[in-house]
Amino acid sequence: LILSDIFQSGVEPARLYRDVGELAAKRGVEKLIGIGPSISSYADEIHTQEKYCFSTVADFIHSPVFKGLRNEVILLKGARRFGFDRITELLVQKVHETVLEVNLNAVVDNLNYYRSFLKPETKLVCMIKADAYGAGSVEIAKSLQDHQVDYLAVAVADEGAMLRGNGITSSIMIMNPELSAFKTMFDNDLEPEVYSFRLLDALVKAAEKEGITNFPVHIKLDTGMHRLGFDPEKDLDKLIEKLQHQNAVIPRSVFSHFVGADSDDFDSFSALQFERFDKASKRLQQAFEHKILRHMDNSAGIEHFPGWQMDMCRLGLGLYGVNSRNNEIINNVSTLKSTILQLRRVPADETVGYSRKGKLMRDSVIAAIPIGYADGLNRHLGNRRGYCLVNGCKAEYVGNICMDVALVDVTGIDCKEGDTVEIFGDHLPVTVLSNILDTIPYEVLTSVSNRVKRVYFQD
Repeated sequence: LILSDIFQSGVEPARLYRDVGELAAKRGVEKLIGIGPSISSYADEIHTQEKYCFSTVADFIHSPVFKGLRNEVILLKGARRFGFDRITELLVQKVHETVLEVNLNAVVDNLNYYRSFLKPETKLVCMIKADAYGAGSVEIAKSLQDHQVDYLAVAVADEGAMLRGNGITSSIMIMNPELSAFKTMFDNDLEPEVYSFRLLDALVKAAEKEGITNFPVHIKLDTGMHRLGFDPEKDLDKLIEKLQHQNAVIPRSVFSHFVGADSDDFDSFSALQFERFDKASKRLQQAFEHKILRHMDNSAGIEHFPGWQMDMCRLGLGLYGVNSRNNEIINNVSTLKSTILQLRRVPADETVGYSRKGKLMRDSVIAAIPIGYADGLNRHLGNRRGYCLVNGCKAEYVGNICMDVALVDVTGIDCKEGDTVEIFGDHLPVTVLSNILDTIPYEVLTSVSNRVKRVYFQD
């Protein structure tokens, strides 16, 4: 246990740290490292197998105790003023040289930002499909559950079952249910989107076979995306008739998706979509006595169309800190970092990397970093089309990006082996990379491989 001074406990310090020592011992803590003047002063009150105290984080980092840490399971608990993030960063480097840092406080801040546009009674669905846009669905789901969102939404049933296995009890919506996964949905209380008669008929048949009644489903209407959904004009009468003549499933909500809520250019089409949805969803509601939730606003729509939030809204990219209306960062959630493995001086007219693509026009210092396209670093960033940050300075990728390693030009940058490299994050927005790649932030975020270690921060 690495623990800082404890502030505002209301307990006399000698008693406080004596209790801390007793609790640590009961929990099986074998080694306690205290950081701060107060815990150092009362170190004699703490009785554990091993005990070390330091006035500051810097003193600890430069001590033999820190250098000797190995084969340990470590819990850090520190007040913000002590800068424990520096300890975390160095400990992570001992194990993983490329990591994705996820700021759970930023997730909550983004959640509250979008909630500020909603009426108190408006419900919220949070999208955590694709492993929460690369951030890690379990930890994100736990934070959202703690902050009482109404629904979580994933793509397939296996994602939902995994969340249930990790203690998530919130309502979960399945956006792309597979015909082979009905049993998984029934067993784990996962509520599927229904977008076609083939899917509806198969789901009803499977539920009846299991003796299930009133299983909640979410009806999708196609108002202009033309991807998935029932046609509001052609299919609605048949849909209502089928739903009324069975009791295996029950519509919990009805929804559609704006094609272009992120752009003012499509406002007239968005209005047409809403008109189609409003008319069809009200007809569906009139056919049933129970309340059917209506929802259409996505992240962009929450901000751009507050008058159309109806009963519920769906929050996706905005939750992860990117405003899809203007591509600006709200509160950054994910920071992808790597480490300089090696520095090499390479003379002018030489080349670096595969196929001799990295031609040098000057004597250069080239850094190798342990991240490649297998980790999610897009190859199109290579050959000086993109850059990372080394000690706050732009360092272009030179040559072709390899499967596991990339080469960057650090000529003129004050750096050394072991220094941290930011691929995207707090200082280099992910939108910079997506703009270079002529794509969307979703693709960059969800491309980070699962072999990259996720590290979570929360105050």
